[in-house]
Amino acid sequence: MKAAALFVKALEAEGVRRIFGVPGEENLDLVEALRESPIQLIVTRHEQAAGFMAATWGRLTGEAGVALATLGPGATNLVTAAAYAQLGAMPMMMITGQKPIRTHKQGLFQLVDVVDMMQPLTKYTRQLVSAPTIPARVREAFRLAEEERPGAVHLELPEDIARDDVDEVIMLPTEYARRPSPDDAALLQAGEAITSARHPILMIGAAANRQRTAVALRDFIDKLGLPFFTTQMGKGVVDEDHPLWLGNAALSDGDFVHRAIDAADVIINVGHDVVEKPPFFMHKGRRTVIHINFSSAEVDTVYFPQIEVVGDIAHTVERLTDALTPQAHWDFRFFDKVRAAFEQQLIDHSDDPRFPMHPVRVVADTRRYMPDDGVLCLDNGMYKIWYARYYRARQPNTVLLDNALATMGAGLPSAMAAKMVFPDRKVLAICGDGGFMMNAQELETAVRLKQDLVILLLRDDAYGMIRWKQAEMGYPDFGMQFSNPDFVAFAQAHGAQGHRPERAEDFLPTLRKAFDEGGVHLIDLLIDYSDNHRILSEEIRQLSAAIR
Repeated sequence: MKAAALFVKALEAEGVRRIFGVPGEENLDLVEALRESPIQLIVTRHEQAAGFMAATWGRLTGEAGVALATLGPGATNLVTAAAYAQLGAMPMMMITGQKPIRTHKQGLFQLVDVVDMMQPLTKYTRQLVSAPTIPARVREAFRLAEEERPGAVHLELPEDIARDDVDEVIMLPTEYARRPSPDDAALLQAGEAITSARHPILMIGAAANRQRTAVALRDFIDKLGLPFFTTQMGKGVVDEDHPLWLGNAALSDGDFVHRAIDAADVIINVGHDVVEKPPFFMHKGRRTVIHINFSSAEVDTVYFPQIEVVGDIAHTVERLTDALTPQAHWDFRFFDKVRAAFEQQLIDHSDDPRFPMHPVRVVADTRRYMPDDGVLCLDNGMYKIWYARYYRARQPNTVLLDNALATMGAGLPSAMAAKMVFPDRKVLAICGDGGFMMNAQELETAVRLKQDLVILLLRDDAYGMIRWKQAEMGYPDFGMQFSNPDFVAFAQAHGAQGHRPERAEDFLPTLRKAFDEGGVHLIDLLIDYSDNHRILSEEIRQLSAAIR
């Protein structure tokens, strides 16, 4: 067989079901091999969107999603998606083409050293220079992409190598591997610190967003009665309707959850990754921080845990649950006050009648409609803070947001991939007008794939997040506003349905109607960010500071 066919066989052996991408001339042998394969080739309108889709596939399944691009400009268009997957710990394999490496006649036309370019953005990047080595290279790439900490990998298949004939094929089976168990001495030290504490608290981060870990953490919380909070990428690991939930660290400081953190003498930090800045500042001698993760802590000036328990997270939590019992001297009374004040503040503006709509009303109406297993896929913008803080996630991986690279443009592609993973669930893409327009062309892809997908486009005709930061820094309002197309007409031009609510009370019925009708729907909703500073920077800070 040709080496390109061998490459596809190796992908099949890894269980690959879909490849997202934009093929080019240098990929044609690979595309021909895919024509005879059960692997579905999903052609997107931009390589960046293909990468976002592949990364989200990996995030939700644990199996590396696969993105395809050609050489040069196709490969460079994958760079943002590579960083998205690498920083966000999402397993993803990128395949790019290249000119013939033995001989070519085009000089430097489109020639970029893609392997070198991908080096700082991936766990593994290689050019394939020999057809018989393809199975080993593919196996190693998938192994590294999927093992903790997951991330991006890249293989370059030159055109002449893809056309080589292979006489003898040795396919490498996928291996079974278990992560190491935590050290007994470290577990003992962590257990003693928790037992002797007076005000222990639990923080749940991104690496805890694994199915078995979620079950283990729920058992741990229920047995010991420990209050807990999450980072943005830890949302939903434990049901946020739980009576011990203290909120989400959506703001950097000054929130109710930060009062609880300040009062804690032991913080059990499960699955935290410094790619998400810690929602607290460590103070030597004030508290003990216990780091529980697959790997040791990356020490930073804002994160230097005193105790580290390294190993499989779920197994670590299970063993701590077995070893520990609730202690009579544990005192959670202040945490109870924090929770009560937080719960009261959380409902303010949830029925605000203003239009353009108040962000809290938008979040509240979204929560009123979406089922517990419904999936929100957020792009990056001002609304992400409002959803992270106010939306109660009830199941793991039902709020997909990016607090690692935090790139704009990922919301719609991410939602499209989520719908493929969960075809029977309701999936809602939530985008600002700025982020949506960065990959708006993928609306055609969603329509072509006949997806049932709703896009909530929150329109303020500006780069709202940066506009808020600009105001917070005392600078005049400058350089952040733009005009937009008619988004209803834009949706209809792509074969989707467009909606434009004119009153706050119209939003929820419109959302319901869009999901009930099926197909691709875009809701163009005006949002009022005038309360950004008053609520997020002043009111919350004042109310939380008043707790005694």
